[in-house]
Amino acid sequence: MVIAFIPVRGGSKSIPLKNIKQFCGKPLVLWSIEALEECDLVDKIVVATDSDKIWDVVAKQHLNKTSLYRRKPENAIDTATTESVMLEYINYASLNADDTFMLVQATSPLTQTTHFSEALSKFFSEDYDSLLSCVRVFRFFWKDDGTSLNYDYENRPRRQDFDGTLMENGAFYISSVGNIIKNKNRLNGKIGIYEMPGFTAFEIDEPSDWHIMESLMSNHVLSQQHRKESLDIKLFLTDIDGTLTDGGMYYSENGDELKKFNTRDGMGISLLKKKGIKVGIITSEDRVLNIRRARKLNVDYIVQGKKEKGKLEIAKEISEELKISLNQVAYIGDDVNCYDLLSNVGLAACPADANIQIKSIPGIHIMNKNGGQGCVREFIDDFLL
Repeated sequence: MVIAFIPVRGGSKSIPLKNIKQFCGKPLVLWSIEALEECDLVDKIVVATDSDKIWDVVAKQHLNKTSLYRRKPENAIDTATTESVMLEYINYASLNADDTFMLVQATSPLTQTTHFSEALSKFFSEDYDSLLSCVRVFRFFWKDDGTSLNYDYENRPRRQDFDGTLMENGAFYISSVGNIIKNKNRLNGKIGIYEMPGFTAFEIDEPSDWHIMESLMSNHVLSQQHRKESLDIKLFLTDIDGTLTDGGMYYSENGDELKKFNTRDGMGISLLKKKGIKVGIITSEDRVLNIRRARKLNVDYIVQGKKEKGKLEIAKEISEELKISLNQVAYIGDDVNCYDLLSNVGLAACPADANIQIKSIPGIHIMNKNGGQGCVREFIDDFLL
């Protein structure tokens, strides 16, 4: 069983009753609850509170998997740890040691269903003892003694060559009940990282955070949901190297060039075609094996090697043939030669390991999977199916 546990107390000093304060049109805690309700991997959601007002707000909602738990007063004071109320509930509910326990923070309302689903899938498939959510920050950090923490100041890297540093964003933590009981901690053993988009770095702790978070919610979640609902995508385009493949080049003893494709991406493309969406591949490299893969996928368009035109110009020609606008085109690519096209289509995405300049394109959707590891299928599932 997977239990999502949301501790919310009524005694917040900085923002009184912040967990039920209206955030973008609904009580703050409901954003996390509703995202979890839509997560098929979560069996039970528990809201642990000491507040009658919070209890009443949650109890009035029409929720299928959510129940309320009255936490003890001593575990709801300012000095009480989150682990104390976790252990309190685990003991009260007599949970099994092999149950999965996911601590979810209501102060991170930008966490969406797909984040919970993908993190749980990663936790199960990669055999971690615990897992936490992080964001990658591209900042240079220092200690008080003037020692740099994450880079060599004598060889200062360019931003596009800097891998960044992972930072906890506090959205959620996953572990087994047995490990939490044993270690009295939300994290333990072999720890996995689930990387979330940069805009989820903030948590609501102070009044000033509220306005920042509402702006982020509006720009990155609500507007994209509205845009996705209003878009009428007629054409799906993808790059090959670094997107449909991992970008690696393999050579046999005979000098044959090989590439590794992901079968799940192929299934996603097949599902798109069944839905009536045209599919095309645009790649700068001119290779016979690209043609073979395109034929295997039964795509409608394969254009390769025409570097003098550029991908944007090629997409415009295909769109004109189909009598559609670029706003009805979805495209996923990973490197600088994709920049112009990604900047002009209606729906743009890139793999998690895309070039940093590509990741910086306004409104682009950064996938959680790398090129060649199912990022195309992820894009298709999340935004087109």
